[in-house]
Amino acid sequence: MVAEHNPKGRRVTEGQQGNTGRSVPRLAVLAGLLVLALGGALLLGDRLSLEALAGRRDDLTGFRDSHYGLAVAGFMAVYAGIVTLSLPGATVMTLTGGLLFGVFPGTFINVGAAGTGAVALFLLARWGAGNAAERLAAAGPSARKLMAGLHENEWSVLFIMRLVPLVPFFVTNLAAATLGVRLHRFVISTFLGILPGAWVYTSVGAGLGEVFAAGGQPDLGAIFRPGVLIPLLALAALAALPMLLRARQKEDSA
Repeated sequence: MVAEHNPKGRRVTEGQQGNTGRSVPRLAVLAGLLVLALGGALLLGDRLSLEALAGRRDDLTGFRDSHYGLAVAGFMAVYAGIVTLSLPGATVMTLTGGLLFGVFPGTFINVGAAGTGAVALFLLARWGAGNAAERLAAAGPSARKLMAGLHENEWSVLFIMRLVPLVPFFVTNLAAATLGVRLHRFVISTFLGILPGAWVYTSVGAGLGEVFAAGGQPDLGAIFRPGVLIPLLALAALAALPMLLRARQKEDSA
């Protein structure tokens, strides 16, 4: 490795120069995502609302009836783009999927679109974050222990974050990318973990036609009803079981 001196007299290695050069486009990607998310929230907020959906319902359903395949592809592309850019409106898009395509295949269309967008955001954020996970692990003994615990229980943590509706969708995507979660685990936990919640909101969306015709508003709190929330929490508890058993085994062996 060859060392050079910068104008201030500090020694700079070729590897350090390379890391600095590579960090610039990485930071630019993260900054670009942030700018697009903020800009999209300001510019598209009114167009990704229930009021906008009610006003365009006839146009959307007419296009679906005339060009079903194109409607599916276009809907999934828009939904995936919204998730990738962390724009507001994912819930409205899920309801739209139910309105246009019914509970089936609408649920799977919604899951496919949202999951694809989540994976795209995960890959972009992971590339932009670089070796952030290694830097966190090297921050000290407490951080290293925390990172080791997270990686040991990746499956449980990922499924819990997907199943519990209190964790924002984009937060899980960005956290997983920053903490160095394995891609295949992220993909599997995302597509399976969001399926129950997607089914609930797609079911609500499937009944939007009657709700709009009556001049009402959909019940977006449906996922917090006991009949829905309790099974979701039960699934989350099941996902947490391996983590709890592993912790118990460590206590017994200590």
